[in-house]
Amino acid sequence: MTKTAGEPIIICNAVNKWFGEFHVLRDVSVNIAQREVVVVIGPSGSGKSTFIRCINRLEEHQEGDIIVDGIPLGNDIRNIAAIRREIGMVFQQFNLFPHLTVMQNISLAPMQVRRVPRAQAEKKALELLERVGIPEQAKKYPGQLSGGQQQRVAIARALAMEPKIMLFDEPTSALDPEMIKEVLDVMKELALSGIVTHEMGFAREVADRHSCFSSQGRIVEEGDPQTFFDLDVDHHERTKAFLSQIL
Repeated sequence: MTKTAGEPIIICNAVNKWFGEFHVLRDVSVNIAQREVVVVIGPSGSGKSTFIRCINRLEEHQEGDIIVDGIPLGNDIRNIAAIRREIGMVFQQFNLFPHLTVMQNISLAPMQVRRVPRAQAEKKALELLERVGIPEQAKKYPGQLSGGQQQRVAIARALAMEPKIMLFDEPTSALDPEMIKEVLDVMKELALSGIVTHEMGFAREVADRHSCFSSQGRIVEEGDPQTFFDLDVDHHERTKAFLSQIL
């Protein structure tokens, strides 16, 4: 599929975030265009997950500007709600409702938030289950599914809101090795995401751009996959150290 990046849909300017005295994000500035796939990498504890959680206000940043689809993200509840309606997020843990069927998990938010009629929401849920490859699981409960199947349901649930932006926070980290490929294959097919991942082969294949965080919560280097993973390129010291451990 040929993609054409558009105008910036996410703008972050000098974003700072503290947990108490711990300065987790330091002057993070990045623009992400429409239809652009950006993979955020870096060592554990470098602020990658915190950064993407700030984009939909699951975490509050203390300084700097975050603008999503033209809407500034601050303390205005209306703006937060508007931004969240346009962002889908898939977490490390699946966070499915255990007492609801797969169909109900996917159709609930469109019915409650977007006021989509039940028949229409369920039709869309089935289409999405087809898209992620598990239409036969529609009437089952999450506890009856494998981890890989549950994560595919979580992806379908996020897509059901027809978001303009998808965020993935290490979506394969809770999976057994044999289940990782099936979820990565689904994400590769979708290819419309801002992703934090440890799966470097996947990151190299699907990303338009990589952003590398240092252990101090700064973006120290950005680049396309061809140059980013080339050890002969004159990388930032932090990027070199990270790549030397994973390549």
